[in-house]
Amino acid sequence: MAAQLIDGKALAAAVRASLAPAVAALAARGAQPGLAAILVGDDLASRVYVRNKVRACEETGVRSELHEFAAQVTEQALLERIAALNRDPRVHGILVQLPLPGHVDAERVLGAVSETKDVDGFHAANLGALLRGAPRFVPCTPAGVLRLIEHAGVPLAGRHAVIIGRSSIVGKPLALLLLQKDATVTICHSRTAHLAELARQADVLVAATGRPGMVGAEMVKPGACVIDVGTSRTVEGKLRGDVDFAAVQEVAGWITPVPGGVGPMTVAMLVANTVRATELSLA
Repeated sequence: MAAQLIDGKALAAAVRASLAPAVAALAARGAQPGLAAILVGDDLASRVYVRNKVRACEETGVRSELHEFAAQVTEQALLERIAALNRDPRVHGILVQLPLPGHVDAERVLGAVSETKDVDGFHAANLGALLRGAPRFVPCTPAGVLRLIEHAGVPLAGRHAVIIGRSSIVGKPLALLLLQKDATVTICHSRTAHLAELARQADVLVAATGRPGMVGAEMVKPGACVIDVGTSRTVEGKLRGDVDFAAVQEVAGWITPVPGGVGPMTVAMLVANTVRATELSLA
């Protein structure tokens, strides 16, 4: 029997709708949540992601502004713009779209965003708060993944979760979130020995590598929940995930599609973090 599809697009719409009372309450206090997005270069995927984020903000009543820079922009120019946005009381959240050009120190740029406006959750202070179990902002993709798993009714306590990918954007923060839900977590990566064997042990398998189709049916435990975080574009321009969807859906119990799975939830959690940042600014 084919796996149950976890519809990220529908859940993301519900999450955005649930923010309406908070946005209305902020408006009554004279505050409109504001998100500033910084986009560098002409990367098509980055432009699409930012466009989706801006659209989601508009649909939720969050004011958005886009700051575009040429790929040749200096690191200093980016730092100066971030400093200005940090000082702007109308801006409650700042998003720096990754990747940045090679001549720019991404860690330095991300670290320049005020921790109180870091709605992506990448600032060292916010990652540290997540480690302590008291986060201000949870990184958007891991937060979205957890919401998808919980929405599907997949049990986590006492279950084995395997994450393929160890980035600070997805793998590591997601591991912390799953540990807080009493799952037993294994993080795998490019040098993990016996990867397929470890993946087959997972009750919850998360693929976040950016390697299209790397997870096949032979790597999935029957009945497992499979979350596909990866997105790559084929030569035809179509999105493809890390999971061989057609094959794995015949084995898994639950599965997310690409597109329409994790992506919309990442955007929804960004909007939620921006609303939260606005509330915290008034506290």
